[in-house]
Amino acid sequence: MSERLSSITPKKALRKLKKAGFFEHHQRGSHLVLKHSDGRMIVLPFHSKDIPRGTLYTIIIYQAKLTIEDWNNL
Repeated sequence: MSERLSSITPKKALRKLKKAGFFEHHQRGSHLVLKHSDGRMIVLPFHSKDIPRGTLYTIIIYQAKLTIEDWNNL
């Protein structure tokens, strides 16, 4: 994988996920649950610090089912 992934703020991640078609479903504590019309669901940690690269990778690849290239193009 030649594309690099850097940690970003939860607000930036939320903006990108909304561009990908996700919408806010509900929030439980500091975790925001997002849904997509096709049934995909994401739990986004919404803390006051950046989302670590490993967590972001898991969200993008396994929960959102996007490629790193798709993510970087959002």
